[in-house]
Amino acid sequence: MEQYIVEMEHITKEFPGVKALNDVQFSLKSGEVLAFLGENGAGKSTLMKILSGVYTKDTGTIKVGGQVIDNMNTHKAQELGIAIIHQELNMCSHLTVAENIFLGREECKSGVLANKEMNSKAKAILDKLKIDLDPTTLVGDLQVSKQQMVEIAKALSTNAKILIMDEPTSALTSKEIEELFRIIRQLRDEGCAIVYISHRLEELQHIADRVIILRDGCYVTSMNYADTNLDEIVSYMVGREITEKFPRVYCERGKKIFEVKNLNAGRMVRDINFELYEGEIVGIAGLMGAGRTETTRAIFGVDPKESGEIILDGKQVKIEKPMDAISAGIVLAPEDRKKDGLCTKLSVGDNIALPNLDQLCNKLGVVDRKKEAGMIEKAVKNLKIKLPSASVDSGSLSGGNQQKVVVGKWLARNSRVVIFDEPTRGIDVAAKVEIYNLINELKLQGIGVMIVSSEMPEVMGISDRIIVMCDGRITGELMAEEATQDQILKYATQFEKKLA
Repeated sequence: MEQYIVEMEHITKEFPGVKALNDVQFSLKSGEVLAFLGENGAGKSTLMKILSGVYTKDTGTIKVGGQVIDNMNTHKAQELGIAIIHQELNMCSHLTVAENIFLGREECKSGVLANKEMNSKAKAILDKLKIDLDPTTLVGDLQVSKQQMVEIAKALSTNAKILIMDEPTSALTSKEIEELFRIIRQLRDEGCAIVYISHRLEELQHIADRVIILRDGCYVTSMNYADTNLDEIVSYMVGREITEKFPRVYCERGKKIFEVKNLNAGRMVRDINFELYEGEIVGIAGLMGAGRTETTRAIFGVDPKESGEIILDGKQVKIEKPMDAISAGIVLAPEDRKKDGLCTKLSVGDNIALPNLDQLCNKLGVVDRKKEAGMIEKAVKNLKIKLPSASVDSGSLSGGNQQKVVVGKWLARNSRVVIFDEPTRGIDVAAKVEIYNLINELKLQGIGVMIVSSEMPEVMGISDRIIVMCDGRITGELMAEEATQDQILKYATQFEKKLA
């Protein structure tokens, strides 16, 4: 019988109105990378929070190193060598790399912080991982990828034997992902057990040894990665075969809805010109740092413009702040939906109503509750948002349903142009198809749709026309049916020749 470092059996967990886990089993071996998969809301994060002591199980048993653990908590989990790196990195940006690594476990001499010793130990851990970082650098000055490396170093500084990684590549470039995979393989070879949670299934071929799949809070299957394929994994995750990853709808291209002329906004938005038409979806492609998100922020009025014109339905509109764009009918579903797109502590209903108070209030500023309830009910029904009631906090929803709430609040005001920035980041494969179908519905309704995505297959699969950016400029434009990844990449690396 194989020896497991972690064994979880008959685990159940209920929250008010929701059974998050139902008789789930889970096992993990030392020196393996386990891909832990399932749709948003399948129960993956809940189970890992139970293992790491954040949540308490209702029933079931947990064994770590063969020992039954009755009252798991975060302190005990750390003692047992369990560490979790969350999708939203939990770093103190005003502290140094070393200070973050030893946060809560600071070393002191005579009541004074032993910074020299902590810097030296942090450097030794970073060197072991072949991470070129100065331990005295402020974490706030680091790229997200480097901050993630600091999180891994922090985990190893606690002598972690079990490392849980939740969507670790969602904000990384291809080169940064390769570096992360190198570190994962190194840790595996040194005997560390790694739980890898990701919706980017194509990544698994590079690191995964075994797969465990949950669906709707229940255990589905476990198998060696070498013995399966992506189609089989997807069918286990969603309970059915996904026949079309990028559903398309076809309609005639109509009149010009939207035009951006000579837009400039800082170094990353330089002389941007493009048009949107009824009945088409325009994708914006490019490498990280190309200026795509900055362009959407400038259009929406988040960042100040230096020059340029924005024309909607043949008329120039002046946008100095987001409210100007919203009033004109130009809206943005931002890259970071939790930080910029939702008030996660407010209910789903409040999030839908909040940007539409101008339509819901009477002349005295009093909200028409009947009108508000109708707007919320229509949004939830039309977008098929899965939730027990519109009174639940939006932060408790799965990624796909959160994205639908972001879109729902804008569609409630009959917006003319909808801009999506990374619409499927952190969303499972079935929820992605739902988002694509939603985008196609907007297209059929004659709404101008623009999509920014770092996933090239997504841009090519859902767009009708593709605009490519590099170094703050538009460097190419292609019709989707004739576009290839090589062509897009060529335009995406078309940097200006600059004097040394």
